[in-house]
Amino acid sequence: MNEQIVWNPAEELIAKNRLHRFLQKHGLSSVDELLDKSSSDLEWYWNAVVQDLDWKFYKPFEQTLDTSKGIAWTRWFLGGKTNLALNAIDKHIQSGKSGSAALIWEGEDGKIITLSYLQLFRQTNQLANALRDRGIRKGDCVAIYLPMLAETAVSVLACAKLGAIIVPLFSGFGVDAIVTRLKDCDAKMLFTSDGFYRRGKVIRTKEVADSALQEVPNVEKVVVVSRLKDLKVNIRDGRDLLWDEIVEGASEDFETEQLDAEDPFMIIYTSGTTGKPKGTVHVHSGFPLKASSDMAYCFDVKDSDVLFWLTDLGWMMGPWAILGGLSLGATVFLYEGAIDFPKPDRLWQMVERHSITIMGLSPTVVRSLMRYGEDSVDRHTLRSLRILGSTGEPWNPDPWFWFFEKVGKRKCPLINFSGGTELAGGILTSFPITPMKPCAFSGAVPGMAADVFDETGQPVRGKVGELVLRQPSPGMTKGFWRDSGRYIETYWSRWEHTWVHGDWASIDEDGFWFIHGRSDDTIKVAGKRIGPAEIESALIAHPLVSESAAIGVPDPVKGESIICFCVLKGVDHAPAGLPGELKNLVAEQLGKPMVPKEIYFVKEIPKTRNAKIMRRVVRARFLGLAYGDLSSLDNLQSIEEIPVSQ
Repeated sequence: MNEQIVWNPAEELIAKNRLHRFLQKHGLSSVDELLDKSSSDLEWYWNAVVQDLDWKFYKPFEQTLDTSKGIAWTRWFLGGKTNLALNAIDKHIQSGKSGSAALIWEGEDGKIITLSYLQLFRQTNQLANALRDRGIRKGDCVAIYLPMLAETAVSVLACAKLGAIIVPLFSGFGVDAIVTRLKDCDAKMLFTSDGFYRRGKVIRTKEVADSALQEVPNVEKVVVVSRLKDLKVNIRDGRDLLWDEIVEGASEDFETEQLDAEDPFMIIYTSGTTGKPKGTVHVHSGFPLKASSDMAYCFDVKDSDVLFWLTDLGWMMGPWAILGGLSLGATVFLYEGAIDFPKPDRLWQMVERHSITIMGLSPTVVRSLMRYGEDSVDRHTLRSLRILGSTGEPWNPDPWFWFFEKVGKRKCPLINFSGGTELAGGILTSFPITPMKPCAFSGAVPGMAADVFDETGQPVRGKVGELVLRQPSPGMTKGFWRDSGRYIETYWSRWEHTWVHGDWASIDEDGFWFIHGRSDDTIKVAGKRIGPAEIESALIAHPLVSESAAIGVPDPVKGESIICFCVLKGVDHAPAGLPGELKNLVAEQLGKPMVPKEIYFVKEIPKTRNAKIMRRVVRARFLGLAYGDLSSLDNLQSIEEIPVSQ
């Protein structure tokens, strides 16, 4: 083997594992046999998942899947009536879990709230009634611009009960990023908070929301969560509603809407390489069922677990953690602030304080925690942890081993997990009950017919190729909001009946999988995806910038950092303060995490004959790599303009 096996599961662990019991139940001898069967017989597998996870339907479905409109438009659970709220909360009240903890929330200031399933059920019903009284109906888009609060989860579930469509927004977004998304989906209502804490500072979300709403007349109502209580914010008469006031006195009884399995519940935006962000559409029987099955079979989540995934509702893993965890009857832990504030051991304090059993961090977060040393970890008892997880970007060995050895003490499997917003979860994973290599994936997620293709569309082993899917799954987006053509072009146009994910991948001689980064221009900063076009648009909003190009380059902490190249307009040389002005502009429009690390000024940018920026050439020049095919480049001399990184 070209890498050592560092995890071999004990027989005792295997015997208690959900995936192992699933294999036994269906007479399967190994995980590999399951992966073969689940990717070739979709009807069998997803019927088995529905039964195994006790996924509820008000009316049973008549047909598991239908590909008659093409594999890209596969429909699932035809004729079935359901609601994700039925599975995330209602069924637990009916089954006797009322007193069990559903949510634990901790604020950066130390405040803690715990909600039982019954309390969550009642609060969700109150909010659903309040929203209905204010005109929200099935199919209305409701944007949620909140940090990870208890109210955030309540908002998601209340909208689902009504049949409204949630639109999660990253709590760190700037004005322009919010405006683009609110306009695209025609949001009728927006949830926000007066503010929240981040590294001890107050983040004034209501002020950002107010600035954005000046350009979005379609938003009729704004619901404001009073997170900080004493922070004075502007309340606009006739538009703004205080959360506490609208739920006070609202009925705790609400009849959850019985919806078609294919009814949409969420539009969540993900950035592409060009143009506006893509609004991926997810439905009541797809996203939450995929999230639940990922958690059950990849992470062994049970109703006795306390699950914490460090994320935000605006990233796919936020809804994934909330809906998947609750659907399995687990306790979901939410945290709003920085995990190393006020002291470097804040995260480990929370693990110990709340007996967290399953914890997911991105490689970037692990790299940032390593600088504090292992003493900050060792000061706390982390015996509750039994599963570690990661997603968002490729690993490198040092942080992988640090997480596995210093945090997990080699007793917790480290589940490497990779997928996408468009798929409602994972494509590749590790399993607690199979051997593990550092930085690797054990194989495909059950039900995902993953493969690696070479440039001719043929399967390849031992070499890097395109990560693809040969079959649909229930979690796949139902296209892009009002842009079906772009959906087909983005994922289905390269090879017939094949989803091309946009990641470089390989499979080694032992059958382990590896991700090698994006095969398109999408940039991942600390696991958060951003399209270069959004950054470039922010830069050219400055009167001295006529053109720009943004690329992602390797970063030892963040995975990738953003480097930008700008062409000046009206001046020969950049004024001394211009780089700072441009960075502030990006921060204001897209949020501080998306601020470029460096900005360079050039006379021209490499482009094709039809004026498309050749970012791969820009990146190759900057990093000193081979340029590849330059036949479509219109201005060959422009390459020399791009500096080479030292």
